[in-house]
Amino acid sequence: MHRGRALRASPGWGGRRWSLAAIVVLMALLMTAPASASSALELVRVARAHEVAHEEDTALRRYMEALSLDPTCDEAYLGLGALRTRRGDLREAERVYSLALEHVPELQQARRARAFVRHALGMRDQAVADLLAPTGQGTPETLRILAQWHGEDGQTPAQLAVWRRIAVLAAETNDSALAREAQLHVRALLVLVREADPAAWPADDRGDRRLFAALARRAGR
Repeated sequence: MHRGRALRASPGWGGRRWSLAAIVVLMALLMTAPASASSALELVRVARAHEVAHEEDTALRRYMEALSLDPTCDEAYLGLGALRTRRGDLREAERVYSLALEHVPELQQARRARAFVRHALGMRDQAVADLLAPTGQGTPETLRILAQWHGEDGQTPAQLAVWRRIAVLAAETNDSALAREAQLHVRALLVLVREADPAAWPADDRGDRRLFAALARRAGR
């Protein structure tokens, strides 16, 4: 039999003919991907060891080398982004997390980390979008963070609105503990909003105002 006909592909491969060289290349590609991923994770392990030893410049290089081997290595992105953030390189950290989400769109840890970095950079709308992704509605945990951000920014009405959203979630899920927490914050924040613009609110009983003021101080601790 002619040697070139001996390497016919099986019918499951569409009846195509494969040369010996093509088969060797295909096998090499199949074997290289796991090896690259394994090597990338080893570099991540080495990078973390350098971080522990306070050798941050070397750690940065190892993380970058890991990503050059495997552009989908989520551990390398998260490690590099966290290190950039600790060093105060927020612009670079934001870029790292954005690149991570381009290569690994489902990496929610990177999206949440980018939310904190963007908030620190003053990119408020983008930070909120990342924090509440993927549904845009948020969970009690992420909404707590959003309420905290509003409080830090002095946006008490917005903070109140978020806690009211949390109260609705608590009612929908029959979470009595969360409902009590939300009620406490709503009552406390109402005091702050009313004190900021008393003309917009009817007069309260003095005893209630003292109680709410105490709740507001308690909630701020």
